Amino acid sequence: MTDTRFARVKTNGITLHVAEAGRPGDPLLFLLHGFPEYWEAWRGYIEAFAAAGFHVIAPDQRGYNHSDKPADIGAYDLDQLAADILGLADHFRARTFSIVGHDWGGAVGWWLATRHPGRIERAAILNAAHPSVWREAMQENRAQRRKSFYVRLFRLPWLPELLLRRNRYAALAQSLGERHGGVGAAELDRYRAAWAQPGALTAMLNWYRAFLRKDLPFSAVLRIAPPVLLIWGEKDRYGLRELAEASLRLCAEGTARYLPDATHWVQHEKPEQCQAAMLDFLKASPPSTANAVLTRRSSPG
Repeated sequence: MTDTRFARVKTNGITLHVAEAGRPGDPLLFLLHGFPEYWEAWRGYIEAFAAAGFHVIAPDQRGYNHSDKPADIGAYDLDQLAADILGLADHFRARTFSIVGHDWGGAVGWWLATRHPGRIERAAILNAAHPSVWREAMQENRAQRRKSFYVRLFRLPWLPELLLRRNRYAALAQSLGERHGGVGAAELDRYRAAWAQPGALTAMLNWYRAFLRKDLPFSAVLRIAPPVLLIWGEKDRYGLRELAEASLRLCAEGTARYLPDATHWVQHEKPEQCQAAMLDFLKASPPSTANAVLTRRSSPG
């Protein structure tokens, strides 16, 4: 059994609370949660990946749970979120690292692979489109606009906080309850404690507010160099499968695994499948420059 330990690490001008497992010096792997979760979203994965030979870091990303919560919306710009992870990698003395990211954690993974490809070994993304693809779809795709209505709501001042705080965070609890199997009472109490941290709710929403303000490159001009595995639960109520397909087309070496009976919370609903697929991908030998090939394939669940 590999033990999980906890620390507070200074990075990019703030301090992040991190869960850590595995041996320092082993290949560094970040597990990045999304909204409205925190490091515990990867419970069950942390020890498994450490046992497979990775030095695993699962941070509370900025604004969440026990990590710092800057007040300014601009502090949640994608460049700042990516810089947090680069700073953590520097702290752990790793020039390159791999990423597993779900939801917003996946968006950070995409952005790192876009802006800092030389630092990224591999990126496994779960139910998160590339940020440029997501923004364009919200503007141009009527079905995705409907699915992303909540994003427009979140840009408003104070009202989203008021609505999400009502009835002991009932709306957030309901979103987690969409998982197949739901969320246990003890786990939900820990989530409520994370959401109740001073400033957390506004900080979590500021990720969306900063995203809607950001000048993003057109997806048509992008090319993602690091290998990418995209795992997508097809019953995602927040994102269309075609966003996954459009994101994959940006990749020089990308593979998709579509799970038809999983929702947005795919890593919770299909942990064995997700772990197996990610470990196969993360532990694969890098292709030589001479033999590198373009891969755009998908497989059913």
